[in-house]
Amino acid sequence: MAVETEKQRWQRNFADLLQELRVAQTGVQILFAFLLTLPFSSGFPRATTFQKDTYVVALLSAAAATALIISPVAFHRALFRQGRKPELVRFAHGMATGGLAFMLVSMVSSVLLITDFLLPRAVAFVLSGLTGLWFLTFWAVLPSLRRNWGEADEDDEEPVAARPDAVD
Repeated sequence: MAVETEKQRWQRNFADLLQELRVAQTGVQILFAFLLTLPFSSGFPRATTFQKDTYVVALLSAAAATALIISPVAFHRALFRQGRKPELVRFAHGMATGGLAFMLVSMVSSVLLITDFLLPRAVAFVLSGLTGLWFLTFWAVLPSLRRNWGEADEDDEEPVAARPDAVD
């Protein structure tokens, strides 16, 4: 069994993180693009002050999510070939987490904006709250509950460096 060096582990962690960011980046860019076009649609002038305020929250949080999710690319360019992969992975992890948090705000705000436009405000708040809970369930609660999923007993476990399938 091949032993994974620390450098290889950081490289694998970075590659895994980039794959995750590609998925999130596509979603947030589509949402951001949609939000950028919304004020130019024919129905937007009929939006209430509350809906316009909700729109601004959705737009700005989508912009923040986009910036945070793309920032590891700029950070990588700045640190390219400097042997600072651990620092890059830690930074990118924080930015991805922040980006997902802003994406959650943008998604819930977008749902609130559209449902408030179509339905009574009380129903819009309920549906938006349920949307937020739905996202939090799959993005935070379940992953937290499953953090130790499938781990062997401590006595049976090999060191991380000896397991090629180890996921950090």
